[in-house]
Amino acid sequence: MSQKLINAELTPSQMKSKLDEFMNKIQSLSEVLDINLASFQADHIALRINDAQLAKQAHDEWKKEGKVISEAKINGRPIVVIQFENPLESCGWQIECLELPYPAEGKRYPEQNWEHVEFVVPSSAQTAEAYLIDIKKQFPALNECWQRFEELGVKTKLSSPKGEGERLNNLTVAFKWQGVCIKLHPHSLLDIVASEQRH
Repeated sequence: MSQKLINAELTPSQMKSKLDEFMNKIQSLSEVLDINLASFQADHIALRINDAQLAKQAHDEWKKEGKVISEAKINGRPIVVIQFENPLESCGWQIECLELPYPAEGKRYPEQNWEHVEFVVPSSAQTAEAYLIDIKKQFPALNECWQRFEELGVKTKLSSPKGEGERLNNLTVAFKWQGVCIKLHPHSLLDIVASEQRH
C-alpha cells in the first residue's frame, strides 16, 4: 500500500475509523435542517481527494472492498463507484456504495476526507426545482427553517448531474454546513448505474 495514501489518512481502514464521527456530523446537519432521514436509504458516501495520483491509489485500495460498478465521466472527470461487499454501518444506516471522484481541474477541497452522504428520497419530479417542492412537502419543517439558512450557515444547491450514457437524470438537492454535506436524490446510485448499462 502506498505510503502517500497512508500519510494522507485515506486508506479504507483509516477512513472507516473516521466514519462514525462524520456520520454524527451528518446527523447534526439533518437536525439543523429539521429533516428526519432515519427511515431513508443512505445510498452512498463520497470521498474527496485533491490529487489525481492519490485518487488512483485510493481507487486501487477501495476496489478491494467490493466491486467497481461504474467509472462514468461526469463534467469531464472520472467518477468511480464501488459497491461494498459489506455495507458500511454507522448511526443506524447501511451505506452500500462509495463515490470516488478524481479531482476536477482547478478545484481544491479544504480537506481530503469524507465529504457528503446521499440519501434516496423517492419522487417522480423531472426537474431539480420540482424535486425541491416535493421534498418540502415531505419535510414541512424544512420549508419553515429555509428562511434561516443564511444565519445558520447552511448553503443549498440544486443540480441534475448526468453521466455519459445515463438515462436517469439524478436530480439533487444539496445542503452544506460546517464542512459536511447532505444530498437528497430520487434514485439510488445502483439504479442510475443500471440505466447507464441499459444504454
